Amino acid sequence: MPHRWRKRSGEAEQDAFLQSLVRDLLKEMGEDPHREGLRQTPERMAKALRHLTAGYGKELSEVLNGAIFTEKYDEMVLVKDIDIFSLCEHHLLPFFGKCHVAYLPKTKILGLSKIVRLVEMYSRRLQVQERLTQQIAHTLKQAVQPRGVGVVIEAYHFCMMMRGVEKQNSKAVTSAMLGVFEKRPEVRNELLQLINRRP
Repeated sequence: MPHRWRKRSGEAEQDAFLQSLVRDLLKEMGEDPHREGLRQTPERMAKALRHLTAGYGKELSEVLNGAIFTEKYDEMVLVKDIDIFSLCEHHLLPFFGKCHVAYLPKTKILGLSKIVRLVEMYSRRLQVQERLTQQIAHTLKQAVQPRGVGVVIEAYHFCMMMRGVEKQNSKAVTSAMLGVFEKRPEVRNELLQLINRRP
């Protein structure tokens, strides 16, 4: 069950509370939140946090918006190179990269833009890449009941690039293979070849 921003009496009060927390954080860092360069930072950061976690306010029915259609199509559907931006829940640092989503329809297809919106809904939450990959795959399976779903995410994590091991070129790759993508190697290999094919 996704968490949501704590309910307060109104959006203005919620924003004021977030801004107060950011000011306190700046003070704890030894900064002066009233100096010119930081004066508007609490407001900007509160707005940024709301944007980066907007997925908590989305419902699946709202995202899919009835765009599931009956269609006689039984070949692979792949939407690749979907840009993702998310926040690592361990350090609240960004990770970003590409998401590739494929499925083999049975009797239903999903509007292509809804696949992108599905990825967006889950990535705009505090995440770990492994769970994000699984959430996208299982939700797509639930929505259209296809013969199989395959999701691959390739991402760079600031928590590895800016701190810790500080390896700027390390990329994390995760996958979720369901149905025929898991059971039939030739289907999985076709997906990976399509993902890796470049113009």
